[in-house]
Amino acid sequence: MKYLFLAIFAISMFSVQAHGFLKANDLVGNWKYTVSNVPPEYETGVMTFEEKDGKLSGTLGSTEKMEMKELVVDQGKVTFKLDFQGGLLNVTLVQEGESLKGTIVSQDGEFPITAVKEAKN
Repeated sequence: MKYLFLAIFAISMFSVQAHGFLKANDLVGNWKYTVSNVPPEYETGVMTFEEKDGKLSGTLGSTEKMEMKELVVDQGKVTFKLDFQGGLLNVTLVQEGESLKGTIVSQDGEFPITAVKEAKN
């Protein structure tokens, strides 16, 4: 009986983890983002995630798109780097309900970012 309980517990924990974490294909699409404490021209924009040949890629921006480098989705966390005006930005996001929240770290400091997925047309 003890082993049956342990087996059921292990399976239920795996199920919670498998369904509780953000997966790469959950990201695919456009996300409207807002960054706090930055100049107005950098406050809002669009992040786009695409999956091609089983590989996730992404860009940030609408007109001048910056490629997301070293894009990783692991245990509900999304991380990537951006080349921005000669510097490197490190972005970390976690899923909170229907949105992503996190920080952008640059040589000028740390800035909060939130993003909400746009509905498909």
